[in-house]
Amino acid sequence: MFIMPIVPMRELLRNAIENGYAVGYFESWDQYSLEAVVEAAEYARSPVIIGFGGMMTDRDWMESGGLELFAAMGRTAAENSKIPVSFILNEIWSIEIALQGLELGMNAVMLDTGDMPLEDNIRLTRKLVKLAHAIGADVEGECGQLADASTETMNHTMFTNPLEAARYVQETGVDILSVAVGNVHILTKGHSSINFELLAEIHKATNVPLAIHGGTGFPDEAVETAINLGVAKFNVGTIMKKIYLENLHMAFQELPAGAKVHDIVGSRKATDIFENAKNAVKTEVIRRMHVYKSVGMG
Repeated sequence: MFIMPIVPMRELLRNAIENGYAVGYFESWDQYSLEAVVEAAEYARSPVIIGFGGMMTDRDWMESGGLELFAAMGRTAAENSKIPVSFILNEIWSIEIALQGLELGMNAVMLDTGDMPLEDNIRLTRKLVKLAHAIGADVEGECGQLADASTETMNHTMFTNPLEAARYVQETGVDILSVAVGNVHILTKGHSSINFELLAEIHKATNVPLAIHGGTGFPDEAVETAINLGVAKFNVGTIMKKIYLENLHMAFQELPAGAKVHDIVGSRKATDIFENAKNAVKTEVIRRMHVYKSVGMG
């Protein structure tokens, strides 16, 4: 069986830009969700970014063995994949944990710095870039702050300023830039309204691939325009968990009387409710790979 080695994220995204598609980062939270992403990518012959997020995960758990568990799962999946895979530790809260993730086998990392003043953001990100690049890893940075549909920041978006973005990229040396152009974190209803004029200005002012967080609420019909304006990476997570939970909810309601618990939980058989929820997520990931035009590019 041909095995594809883990690929630097900058290389994955450079190929996307050169060939007119974007790569999805589909954020996992356990083994089932990770399998859904990798199996979808292999089925679609699509490059993919796998990973886990600091923003959505308890810090104490992550710092007491959780990160090691995530890294082992992701590294095994990436190293045994038949398609190009990058592995990111997303939106983590400290340089120390970011470096630990890289030491454990992740090959890209991003700090959660969106709410920092620009000077502090540059200083901290520049430090991480220097350390990460020294071991061959990539860094995604962010300039601007997304609205968050789950918190009071829904109406407090700090849109990316093109001039600040240009300075940020130049002074930090980041490989990928996450931008705030109307995209919204954790949007479960409706779609975000994207400022394409601003996106075009940011694209013109910077020389790195752009990333869109809040991919769940990003309109499908706007993806092609975004790709043409430098977007090479879409982050998706909320819709995956929503589909997973909805599928489990239906499965619980339909459990037959006398069902064998070992068949229903963790058996990996057709009767495993978590396996079925995984397959529902897999279907959505494949659909989005078609939208991102990455199908067949792996």
